[in-house]
Amino acid sequence: MMHRIAFSLLAAVALASCTATPQEIARTDAAEAEQAGKLEKRLAGLVPGKPQSCVPYSQIRGSNSYGQTILYQHGTRQFYRNDTSPGCRIGFNDIMVTQTPISQLCRGDIVTLVDRNTGFPTGSCALGDFVPYRRPSRSGDS
Repeated sequence: MMHRIAFSLLAAVALASCTATPQEIARTDAAEAEQAGKLEKRLAGLVPGKPQSCVPYSQIRGSNSYGQTILYQHGTRQFYRNDTSPGCRIGFNDIMVTQTPISQLCRGDIVTLVDRNTGFPTGSCALGDFVPYRRPSRSGDS
C-alpha cells in the first residue's frame, strides 16, 4: 500500500513539473512572434515559387533557423524555406545535423538538433516541402 501511495505522489510531481506556467507560455509566445517577425523581414521582397520535395545538397550554401522554419541559402538570389514538423523548435544554441544517403535534402529527412555547448542531442525535426524564394528579376535582366 505504501509503495502505491509513493508511486502516485511521484507521478503527480512528475506531471506537475511538465505543466508550463503562464509566464513560460508568454515567453514562448513572445519568442515565436519574434522569430516570425525575423523570418518575415528576411523574406521581404522575395517571391515564393512552387514547393519542391527535394533540393540538391551540394547547392546549399548555408542555413538559418527561425523557430520551426529553416531557410537554406541557394546561391546569392535564392532561398529555400522549409517548415519543419509541428512541435519542432530549433533553439538558438542548437546545431542542425542532417544525414542523407543521397545527394539531396528531401521532405521527410530528419534533422537532429545538438546542443552547441554539450554536444548532446536536444531533439529532431522532419523536413517539410522546400519552397523557393527568389529576388525578382529586374526588367532589364534577361
